[in-house]
Amino acid sequence: MKTHLFFLFFFFLRCIAVSAAELFVEAECFGRKGGWVVDQQFMDIMGSPYLMAHGMGVPVGDAFTQVRFPEAGTYRVYVRTFNWTAPWKDTAGPGKFKLVVDGRELPVILGDKGAEWMWQEAGEVSVEQTTLTLALRDLTGFNGRCDAIYFTTEQGLQPPPGGKELDAFRRQALQIPDIPREAGTYDLVVAGGGIAGISAAISAARLGCRVALINNRPVLGGNNSSEIRVHLGGRIEEGEYKELGGLQKEWGPSRGGNAQPADVYEDDKKADAVAQEKNITLFANYHVFGVRMEGQKITAVLARHIENGTELSFSAPLFSDCTGDGTLGYLAGADYRMGREGRDESGEMSAPEKADKMTMGASVQWYSIDNQAPSSFPYFNYGVSFDDKTCEKVVKGEWTWETGMNYDQIKDFERIRDYGLMVVYSNWSYLKNELKENHLYRNRTLGWVAYISGKRESRRLLGDYILTEDAIRGQPTHEDGTAAATWSIDLHYPDPANTAGFPGAEFKSIAVQMPIHPYPIPYRCLYSRNIDNLFMAGRNISVTHVALGTVRVMRTTGMMGEVVGMAASLCRKHGLSPRGVYLHCLNELKALMREGVGRKGLPNNQRYNEGEILH
Repeated sequence: MKTHLFFLFFFFLRCIAVSAAELFVEAECFGRKGGWVVDQQFMDIMGSPYLMAHGMGVPVGDAFTQVRFPEAGTYRVYVRTFNWTAPWKDTAGPGKFKLVVDGRELPVILGDKGAEWMWQEAGEVSVEQTTLTLALRDLTGFNGRCDAIYFTTEQGLQPPPGGKELDAFRRQALQIPDIPREAGTYDLVVAGGGIAGISAAISAARLGCRVALINNRPVLGGNNSSEIRVHLGGRIEEGEYKELGGLQKEWGPSRGGNAQPADVYEDDKKADAVAQEKNITLFANYHVFGVRMEGQKITAVLARHIENGTELSFSAPLFSDCTGDGTLGYLAGADYRMGREGRDESGEMSAPEKADKMTMGASVQWYSIDNQAPSSFPYFNYGVSFDDKTCEKVVKGEWTWETGMNYDQIKDFERIRDYGLMVVYSNWSYLKNELKENHLYRNRTLGWVAYISGKRESRRLLGDYILTEDAIRGQPTHEDGTAAATWSIDLHYPDPANTAGFPGAEFKSIAVQMPIHPYPIPYRCLYSRNIDNLFMAGRNISVTHVALGTVRVMRTTGMMGEVVGMAASLCRKHGLSPRGVYLHCLNELKALMREGVGRKGLPNNQRYNEGEILH
């Protein structure tokens, strides 16, 4: 694998302002992050990644960087931050931190005011030596967040509050080129490094395609990574094409379970599998934010590094959206759907009578550990109160801790994730500080809380065929059947017991499962109906909300990725579009699916949850 490198010189330059008496610093570009983490999940909405102090109630280590002011002088200081509990309680929030300039801690507490992302005034600094060190000092460990820092010698001047105006300000202040640098031309560009994206990239690469794999996190695996920690669901070695899923024998984790220690998810095994493929170039930490189009074809994808802001352009005749959110398809203008179809539209007996915007939610999983001695936890109450009847008397939270079903999983996702964090902290605070019979929790401390939230559903890109419940239950014959889906129709709803205690503010879910017989997913679900050169694999394929309940698990999405990689190789071989493979090369695709691209003779190490109902 060719590793993409950048000089530290550019990394430093991005933190330097160019206009006199102003300095604009992006927090995510701090050279040493300390205990702060880079959070890019909401950059399409709020305009940027940010640094967050995710200490689970214990203050994290300082983040540092060196900057160069344009000239000496007295500067007003503004910090873009957010009181993240404001949607639930109108009071000073828990995400408190301070800014330190060349060892001097400014007195203003940041991150605990306002009801939205805002520029908070942090005071004044007198600059004599123009090269100084900045630091972010966390005060609480409760997810204080810093987007950017702005210094100006002009009284009252501050950047725009947000939107396109702030984006334009950023680009000018940081001298970001209008035209991204060319990252090369490939046969296939895969956006998204989850199980579907890894599978698509490796499958295509082994069949001769030069592949760019773009992933907006430092680790591969998506929901199956150590950042989110969801097991692989579904089965391989089923249906007509039993070699599909063979790749997962090579790099799929050999152990199962949700919310387990990080090593269970074997991030390194996935990274090594990609690194060994000479036809794949991995672009880790790059987030797709734009496209270039010619008519109904994508000609290039634009991606931005989530730390240093470098923008690159990737050209190819073929693209695959494996982002989960359908981000690439959305940017290209692909037809898509969100929410639930109505029974009057889809004819599905499990659909609601009328269409609505409800989706399955996102999970912030967590677990505690036994310290073998009493441990404390700060009192935390910012809008969700518990009592002996409503508290969750558990030491671990898995998939059932699910939020956001009645919110937009794209536009409202920061709120959805933050509510997930808030209920974990609030419940744990009650167990530690207020529950009378708390001997089970006295010696325990939070060992891990996810800050990357695990999504189940958002955009579904529409293909030439939309898979429905009737097609799954009726077992019709599809000439273009591919990977076998084996999971039940597994749909999530607010837990009625949780609703009783928290009406309209549920954070627990139930699963309603309808058994199925294994069935093949039609190839026509794996490419866009109106973007001529766009494949998709993962939870964003062409299905209804009800049908999503059975295709969304990751062993199944991985097999979709393998099929997309195979189809991409046929597009390259014959000069076809994804639809052209269906029209002209279906038998050749079937032959590839029978043969598979995985190494032969490996044992099926993916049987660990086949007899369990896990979500």
